Amino acid sequence: MDLLATALPALGEAFSLILQPQQLMFLVLGVLLGLSVGVFPGLGGIAGLSLVLPFVFGMDPVSGLALMVGLIAVIPTSDTFASVLMGIPGSSASQATVLDGFPMAKKGQAARALSAAFTSSLFGGLLGASVLTFFILIARPLVLAFGLPEMLMITILGLSMVAILAGRVPLKGVAAACLGLLVGTIGEAGAGGSLRMATYDIPYLTDGLKLVIVGLGIFAIPEIIALLRQDRSISKDSTLGAGWLVGVKDWWANIWLSIRCSIIGVIVGVIPGLGGSVVDWIAYGHTVQSTKDKSNFGSGEVRGVIGPESSNNAKEGGGLVPTLIFGIPGSGSMAVFIGGMALLGYDAGPQLIQNDLDITYTIVWSLALANVIGAGLCIGLSPAIARLTTIRFTLLAPFLFMMISFAAFQSRQSLGDLVALFAVGLVGIFLRRFDWSRPAFLIGFVLSHQAENFSNMANQIARSRFRRSFEEGFEYLASPIVLVLLAVTVISVLVGMRQAKQILPEGVVPTGKKRAPIIFLLCILAYVSTALVNALMIDLMSDKIFPVTIATVAVVACLLLLLQMMFKPETDAIFADREASGEDAEAPHGLWGTLAWFGLLLFLSSLLGFILALTIFLLTFLRLRAACSWGLTLLLSAFGLAFMLMMAGVLRRDFPPGLLQEYVDLPWPLT
Repeated sequence: MDLLATALPALGEAFSLILQPQQLMFLVLGVLLGLSVGVFPGLGGIAGLSLVLPFVFGMDPVSGLALMVGLIAVIPTSDTFASVLMGIPGSSASQATVLDGFPMAKKGQAARALSAAFTSSLFGGLLGASVLTFFILIARPLVLAFGLPEMLMITILGLSMVAILAGRVPLKGVAAACLGLLVGTIGEAGAGGSLRMATYDIPYLTDGLKLVIVGLGIFAIPEIIALLRQDRSISKDSTLGAGWLVGVKDWWANIWLSIRCSIIGVIVGVIPGLGGSVVDWIAYGHTVQSTKDKSNFGSGEVRGVIGPESSNNAKEGGGLVPTLIFGIPGSGSMAVFIGGMALLGYDAGPQLIQNDLDITYTIVWSLALANVIGAGLCIGLSPAIARLTTIRFTLLAPFLFMMISFAAFQSRQSLGDLVALFAVGLVGIFLRRFDWSRPAFLIGFVLSHQAENFSNMANQIARSRFRRSFEEGFEYLASPIVLVLLAVTVISVLVGMRQAKQILPEGVVPTGKKRAPIIFLLCILAYVSTALVNALMIDLMSDKIFPVTIATVAVVACLLLLLQMMFKPETDAIFADREASGEDAEAPHGLWGTLAWFGLLLFLSSLLGFILALTIFLLTFLRLRAACSWGLTLLLSAFGLAFMLMMAGVLRRDFPPGLLQEYVDLPWPLT
């Protein structure tokens, strides 16, 4: 009642603070920074906030908050550009958008896809802020109700979306998700510190693989290589097609879907540690389930854009609940946001709501206003930016290679980042070729750490309670929330598997001879079997039980797939192979020759350092592969180098060094 009595005055004070010209200026500045960062793949809210933190210290508190909120609010909107135009997830919150947004761009409907996405993002952001306004008063008991069993069930619910996204062969989706989970366990175990998958032989892997490298490798590299092989524009007919107004009408026609997915975004955002990692997949799964005709998903269904984009912006409002109320970051960007609040003199937690409710609501409504400004700018710019899809992709590819190499290196500032990017890219190419669910793999990878932690901690607490009494242990594990989530998960899996044959998450994939798909399956089986043997050799039970369980499921799924392949005809979907026929098989350029260009950039970087390597790569690629004139080659190369120098200077990032730098003392940026 006390909070309720002070809520209305606090809301009024918050509005008066936000609408001051100085605060609006910093909010708009944050939005512009967020747009700039979000457009580039691999650079998300964490990188953007890290950029502004040095400038936040000493600022007026409300101005500093406006700057940070403006930045984080608009990144889930602006990262849609990369997802739709390039087929590269701009961040973890825009992975599902790729499945239908990018095929729409290739059909010449980029402006329509972008405007539908931005309108959905605007609505989701506003709904999230509105819900958060009232949710602050009741959120504390609800968030406290989510213990370890509930958190584990939410994670399992995210994994259950595999059944929706797996495509025509659900076992492939299960195996892909397990593979992602196992790749996520590489390195030092969180509980006991055991090294898994023999990472003592490769020190780089001790800390595991980073999400930015896996995301870029699984999605970005395969799509860039596939488009580069075609030697044409992203849009097949080089036309924009429907404009932004059509996308707005698409959103209005599916407004109830947008409302439902926005609510999903808020609810999932409330749960710390999940957020953008899984919310768009849950929303995409719901979108597929709630649509009667599922045949267009994966090949350009606008509902597949509206659902995820509504949820990922609404998620930011939900993510502020645990962040502001308990000081528990709902995501990586929220963790940096808490650090920024501390620099401004505010500590997130119950005391913030008790003592500074007006500041709390200032943050909430800055979020809403930033969504309006950001979405408005994106909608206005989308027709112009969508024209990127009409440019010959061979002219764009070297700059995309340049950007993803730079972004991947920032994860650890090690040349191992570039090697890992290339290796994961190879896995992504084969997953795409044989129609193994790349989203399922990425879901598994993203959720592996928290799934293991939740399961270990819940298991330890449950065992201690069962020792005291069976009733106490059962009551802990089978709470009402757990039972509801379990029911939703079971229904989701059953419905997804029943409708699997109608779902084409990555479009129609031709089938070919049995040999190549079987060889790839045997490679996967060899890896998961090795992971199982390695996990069984671990001494600590807390470090082995999760990888042993997942590896066992993966081995069983692979063996069942192998058994099916022995009896199925070559025309069955289980033998999908893009190199058998169709667009990939008929491409004017070969797979390995095209991939060699990317390998050349990484190899030269390891020898000469990034800037020298990039200079040689751009000149060679543009002159030989793109067949540009010397004038255009020099102009584009100079532009690429200048852009990278500007990015490194502004973001205060280093370039990958090579062997040359160990023997010769070179000035920046050649260091």
